[in-house]
Amino acid sequence: MAAFDELVEELERSYTETLERQSDPAVYNDHREAAAVGRRLKELEGPYRLAQQWRQAKADLAAARGDAELAEMVADYEAQVERLEEELKLSLVERDPADDKDVIVEIRQGVGGDEAGLWAGDVARMLQRYAERRGFKWEELEVNANEGGGMKEGTFAIKGDGAYSVYKYEGGTHRVQRVPDTESQGRIHTSTATVAVMPEAEDVELELEDKDLKVDVFRSSGPGGQSVNTTDSAVRITHLPTGIAVAMQDERSQLQNRDKAMRVLRARLFEAEREKQQAEQAAVRKAQVGSGGRAEKIRTYNFPQDRVTDHRVGVSARLEDVLAGDLDAFTEALTADEQRRALGQ
Repeated sequence: MAAFDELVEELERSYTETLERQSDPAVYNDHREAAAVGRRLKELEGPYRLAQQWRQAKADLAAARGDAELAEMVADYEAQVERLEEELKLSLVERDPADDKDVIVEIRQGVGGDEAGLWAGDVARMLQRYAERRGFKWEELEVNANEGGGMKEGTFAIKGDGAYSVYKYEGGTHRVQRVPDTESQGRIHTSTATVAVMPEAEDVELELEDKDLKVDVFRSSGPGGQSVNTTDSAVRITHLPTGIAVAMQDERSQLQNRDKAMRVLRARLFEAEREKQQAEQAAVRKAQVGSGGRAEKIRTYNFPQDRVTDHRVGVSARLEDVLAGDLDAFTEALTADEQRRALGQ
């Protein structure tokens, strides 16, 4: 208990110091520093409130133990103190530094032919609706259609406070079980789409030197290889040290395609470095949820049963609601699971 008391005292000290720093004119006049202090204060506000509730519950418990008339309340106060301790521990779990970042999402058709392409398009629309529900901005960077009318692959950007903390749980294989429109016998087919989620790196976090980049330009082409542009506006950028390459051709301007390609390239390189660091950390502690495993089947969308099941936490929801962008039940359960794992529970 003494260790927990020290944890609460340290939290209260950090909160008070951060509050004082926010009022410091030197901090106030430095926009970058002020923003950093503001973010830190926002992080501490929730745990600080819980700490005050915990102190009050402890005082109530002590009073109940010393008063015969309140003796029947002791068990309730003990349960309240225990619950608040658990909530406070979870609130203090170290957050992923990337949680506040914007996101780059890559969606590809998996197994299942044309039906997989249609499903990839459905997954993209689901994630877009989720972004809209959360108040995030959704931006299409590049979409390549397949000949069956579906989406072969698509790259999107999502901007908003804490976007990565929400979307990191969508990375993996999304499996669908349904009767395709082209199926005359009414048989259920299983198809997949894969989703890769990466925090969008800022220029200051990832320096790329021109000598490490190979830039190729070529003419844009549509499905089937037909030319859709008469100028060399499409761009492919290859990062020579890693071999990671990104091509963009949706924009008519070579400059716009280059800018988009650089954004995606930065995100891929940033994520590759994060995965390397997490792999090293996993050698000394358990890996946290969402740290990799893109090939892993994370969710099944069962149309005949009108049910979606997330296999990581065993949570199910109505198919219609999920496809409309209501993924909150999954996000909340996965966040809680990640926090418990971080505490080693």
